[in-house]
Amino acid sequence: MKVPQTSLLWLLLVVQALCAAFFMTDALLDWTGSDGAGFRHLHSFELFLSLALVGGLSATIALIRSQSRRVRDMQRQLEVAQGAFAQVIETQFSEWRLSDAESDVAMLTIKGLSIAEIAEMRQTKEGTIKAQSAAVYRKAGVSSRVQLLSFFVDELLSEPLVRDVPGPPA
Repeated sequence: MKVPQTSLLWLLLVVQALCAAFFMTDALLDWTGSDGAGFRHLHSFELFLSLALVGGLSATIALIRSQSRRVRDMQRQLEVAQGAFAQVIETQFSEWRLSDAESDVAMLTIKGLSIAEIAEMRQTKEGTIKAQSAAVYRKAGVSSRVQLLSFFVDELLSEPLVRDVPGPPA
């Protein structure tokens, strides 16, 4: 099982927080200790490490926030792209004047299902699916499932589906 990177960052943050708390407590106790030695070089080194660890905590928090924001933006862009691509397909099917059955067969073909799988899914014979596929190819002006898929890949790549998706207000 793969652990998400965000979970690892949170674990790192917890470990760093525990270490920082320990070091800072140790340094403060040593510095204010009753032995009268006061602040020594070793104690200043511990305090330096504690402050560096606190800086690492701040950096980790910033990285977690940045990564979370990036993931949210990518999910939003993916949703927009999926919706836009589905709209492109639906519009094209309408322009080609595909029947409902032909649209279903075309969509399942684009998704990569075989004739046998489509026939089983639609509870019909393979010959019917072959005839519907031929009608789709004819109406689309292509000669194979690969060309049908290529048509939509070309559409997808012809212009960006997502330009700049604004994020939530800060």
